[in-house]
Amino acid sequence: MKKEKKKMKKDTSLQKKKIMIGIAVIAILFYIIYAIYLLIKQPTNIFTIEEGKLYQEETVIGYVIRDEKVVKGENYKNGMKQIKSEGERAAKDENIFRYYSSNEENLKSKIEELDNKIQEVMLNDTSLFSSDMKILENQIDEKVADINQIEDSTKLAEYKKTINDLVTKKAQIAGDLSPKGSYLNQLIEERKGYEGQLNSGAEYVKAPMSGIVSYKVDGLEEVLTPNNFSALSKEYMESLDLKTGKLVATNEESGKIIDNFYCYIATVSSTEEAKKAEVGKKMKIRLSNNAEVLAEITNIFQEENGEVVLILKIEKEIEELINYRKISFDLIWWDDAGLKVPNQAIVEEDGLHYVVRNRAGYLSKMLVKIKKQGEKYSIVEVYSTEKLKELGFSNQEIAKYKKITLYDEILLNPNLENVD
Repeated sequence: MKKEKKKMKKDTSLQKKKIMIGIAVIAILFYIIYAIYLLIKQPTNIFTIEEGKLYQEETVIGYVIRDEKVVKGENYKNGMKQIKSEGERAAKDENIFRYYSSNEENLKSKIEELDNKIQEVMLNDTSLFSSDMKILENQIDEKVADINQIEDSTKLAEYKKTINDLVTKKAQIAGDLSPKGSYLNQLIEERKGYEGQLNSGAEYVKAPMSGIVSYKVDGLEEVLTPNNFSALSKEYMESLDLKTGKLVATNEESGKIIDNFYCYIATVSSTEEAKKAEVGKKMKIRLSNNAEVLAEITNIFQEENGEVVLILKIEKEIEELINYRKISFDLIWWDDAGLKVPNQAIVEEDGLHYVVRNRAGYLSKMLVKIKKQGEKYSIVEVYSTEKLKELGFSNQEIAKYKKITLYDEILLNPNLENVD
C-alpha cells in the first residue's frame, strides 16, 4: 500500500515537472515570436554612418541631334564599296567610299585571268635571275605572310593593293629580261587597260568636311539638326514615330560625315528641376552603356502643358550615339558624395540641423551641415571654424564642437530633450 502511494506521488511529481517544462518552452517560443514581431514592426533605431553617394535623377527619352552631312553620288544604284569603315575618322576631301562601275565584275574577272597568265609565264621561264626580281619576291612573300594577321578591312585593302603593285613590277622586270618578254609585256599592257577602265568607271565620293564616317543614314539628318531647335516640340518629335533604342540600319547607297566634337540630345521633362533649369547649366547624363558624361543645357523651350523641352550638348560618347536616333537615358540633376545619413535621423532646431550620436549608451547632440538632401537620405559634413563664427558661435562653443565621423552610430527619430 505504501509502495503504491509512493509510486503515485512520484508519477504526479514527474507529470508536474513535464507540465512546467512545457509551459516554459511555450513561454520561450512566445517570447521569441514576440521579439521577432517587434523587430519587424519596429526595427532597431540605430544607424551606422558610412560613406555614400546621392543622386537626384530621372529617366527620360531623348532624340539624338547631330551636325552631319549626307554624301551620295550619281552611280548609287551600282552598289558601293567602303574605303573608310563605320566609325572611322576622315579628313576633308578624303575618299570615303566609291560606287562600282557598271561592268566591274566582268573587268575584275578579266584582270584575274591575265594575272594567272602572267604568273604562269614567269614560273615557266628559268632565265630570270635578276637581283631586283629576288627582292620583289621576298617583299611579296612578307606581305602575303602578314595579310593573315590583319583584321581591319582598310589595312587589308591596302596590303592587297601593295601585293598587286609588287606583282606588276615583278612582271614588268620579267618582261624586260625574258625571251618571252614581248608576250609578257603584251599581257601587262592588256591588264593595265582593264585596270584603267575599272578605275575610270568607278565613282569616288569624298568627305565634305572632317569627322566620323557613318553609313547609318536614316533620312532624319536634315530633320533632327542643330539648325532648327525651336521646331523640336514634344508633339513634333513624337510624330516622327521612332522606336526607343532601335539601331539605325546601314545604308547601301550613301554615307555621311558626322562632326565628332559634339552632338545634342533633345528631351522633355516635367520635373521641378527641369522647370527651374537655366541655359548654361552643366549636369551629367547616364547613357544605356552606363557611361556618365557631362552635358550642358543650350536651349530651353516651354510647352503649353507645363512640360519643358531641353536641348543638351555633349562632347563624349559621340561614336556610341551614332547607332541610335531615339534613346532612353538618365538626367542626373546633381550628385554628391560624403557621409550619408537617413533624413529621419536629422532634427532641425533654431534653423540648424542636428543628429544624436550614441556612443556606449551616452547620447550627444551633434551639429551637422547638410550638403545635399534626397527623398530618404542626406549627405552631411562638419562645419568649418569660419562658418561656425558666421553662425554666431563663441570660441568656447567652437572648441567644444563635436564632429560627426565615419562609423558613428546615430539615433533614428531622436528626441533632443535631455541630450547633451
